[in-house]
This record gives sequence, C-alpha cells and structure tokens, in this order.
Amino acid sequence: MTSPTWPPPSARQLSGALKRNIESLEARRALETRQMSLEERIAEAITTFAGSMRFVYLHMAIYGCWIVINGGFIPGMPRFDPTFVTLAMIASVEAIFLSTFVLISQNRMAAIAAKRADLDLQISLLAEHELTRVAEMVAAIAGHLDANPLRPSELEEIKRDVEPEAVLDAIDARQKDGENQ
Repeated sequence: MTSPTWPPPSARQLSGALKRNIESLEARRALETRQMSLEERIAEAITTFAGSMRFVYLHMAIYGCWIVINGGFIPGMPRFDPTFVTLAMIASVEAIFLSTFVLISQNRMAAIAAKRADLDLQISLLAEHELTRVAEMVAAIAGHLDANPLRPSELEEIKRDVEPEAVLDAIDARQKDGENQ
C-alpha cells in the first residue's frame, strides 16, 4: 500500500498550524485522562487488562489447571469441584463484572466521541460560513471586473448560508419517508 504522497513527509515538514493542532489534541487527551474519576480509572485499567493476551493466558492457566485437577487427570490429586459448579459460578460472576467494566469504559469513550463530533460539526459550520463569505467577496470582485463565470442561480446558491437545522430536518424527513415505504 502506498501513501498519497510519496515519499511521505517527515514530521519536521508539517506546518506550524498542524503541529499546534496535534499538540492541542494531545494536551486535551491528557487533561481528559487526569479528570477521570477513581472509578473510571479502575474500570479503564480492568478493561485494558481484560482486553490483553496476558488476561487470556492467565485464564487459560487457571481454568486449565482447574479442569485438569477436577477432571481426575492427575492421579492422587483430590478433586475439589468435581461437577464444575463452582467454576461455572466464578466464570459467571466474572463475566457480569467484566461486562459492567467494559460498559463503563464504552460510556466514557462515547462521551468523548460525542464531544469530538460536536467539535467537528462546529468547525465544519464555521468553515462553511467563512467559505460563503469568501464566495460573496469573489462574486463582488467578479462583478466589479465584469467577469462572472457562474450562472446567477449557481452564484446565489453558493452565497446562501447552510442552516444546520434545515439540513437535519431534511435528513429526518428522508429517513421517515424511507421507513414508510
């Protein structure tokens, strides 16, 4: 797979604005990590460990030994859970707690993702607004020079601000129409 630019630029070649944005995002992530509550930190640590291969290996060793001992595969070793009821209960309780920790971590990640989506939307709306103003200025310059390459209807459409509420209403209406068919 090749990069869109070949050879790829080095980190030193990034623009100052891009470097500043990267640093800002890193600082924001560090701040969000510092602001996590103790419960969130514990849930994050448990979820991180539960999602690792060390967790898998630990469980393979513990459950494997439990099964080998209670399966009677080691002569002279007394069985302490011959029906595996205790093992099943432990695994069930562990699954309940692990799923809760995973949900806590997912809720925190979803809140962060929602904030970032809001930021993306705000920046997109600002960019659209600014581009509309630039289009108006270019149209004024073109009109002053009697050089208008666009049809008037196209120019008027470009110069109109996008209203997010109207766009959301149109999306909702299309989705409702699709559900009703």
